[in-house]
Amino acid sequence: MKKIGFLSFGHWSNHPAYKTRTASDTLLQSIDLAVAAEEIGLDGAYFRVHHFAAQLASPFPLLSAIGAKTNSIEIGTGVIDMRYENPLYMVEDAGAADIISGGRLQLGISRGSPEQVIDGWRYFGYEPAEGETDAEMGRRNAMLFLQRLNGIGFAEPNPYPMYPNPPGLLRLEPHAEGLRERIWWGAGSNATAVWAAENGMYLQSSTLKFDESGKPFHIQQAEQIRLYKEAWKKAGHEREPRVSVSRSIFALVNDQDRFYFGQQGNGADKFGYIEADQRAVFGRSYAAEPDQLIKELAEDEAIQEADTLLLTIPNTLGVDYNIHLLSSILEHVAPGLGWR
Repeated sequence: MKKIGFLSFGHWSNHPAYKTRTASDTLLQSIDLAVAAEEIGLDGAYFRVHHFAAQLASPFPLLSAIGAKTNSIEIGTGVIDMRYENPLYMVEDAGAADIISGGRLQLGISRGSPEQVIDGWRYFGYEPAEGETDAEMGRRNAMLFLQRLNGIGFAEPNPYPMYPNPPGLLRLEPHAEGLRERIWWGAGSNATAVWAAENGMYLQSSTLKFDESGKPFHIQQAEQIRLYKEAWKKAGHEREPRVSVSRSIFALVNDQDRFYFGQQGNGADKFGYIEADQRAVFGRSYAAEPDQLIKELAEDEAIQEADTLLLTIPNTLGVDYNIHLLSSILEHVAPGLGWR
């Protein structure tokens, strides 16, 4: 059995072929998509977070709205860039969203990916400490976020407050019980995957990772996951680890599917640079008739290692068509692979 969710980048543009021409379209359709995904039996609704772009950004209003309109589906991010975040305010936002959803938040955080502007976090008022890189600042913010999620008081109370305080040091409110155990780290390298395991975070691994061996993407990603699991076991955490991988997978079951994605199935991994000095490997897309798709996916080692699969979706094509795409995977592909 494998949990299956969708991952939306939340694009919009005033394009005649798009169903999402405005931010309003994307936000409202994201809610509708999560509701419909729950109805067909999908396990998760996840959303990317990008700043300075016509894409979804601040996630907590959206996650809260979805939490209020759904009952069982996991709700998450992939990922929140911690270089842009005030960790303490984020504890309050995340706590509120988790409580509204009844404890279904699965929050993916990370250092983040290359952004639309140069050092965009500076515009948000954040600067690395002296001698610190922006990636280190992101990890430092992540650790403070995790620490304050634990619900232990740390702030000295005012002796003359507006309202009576409970005894002892004060914590942030609202406190969401168990949310600390549902934080995921988006790791682009083997080292950060091990770091995530050591710090008790679940692992999100996307369709891109740093190229550390020149091997095919799914092989490198599978090796990353195994290192993560080994580090988790060595750290002695009592709960079981979770791992998600993202994939672009399209079952071609009608002419519309073939029109949109029929030429993507023959793709291969791509190697390139996401930053000036950082070589990366980008995983291929899968698009084929269901029987062929089952054969190809069975050979993807990283998918086999993960307990959760996030299907990247073309949100600009609208709710109805995306539900068709997701339903096609659930009905025609997942059973053949033992996922359902």
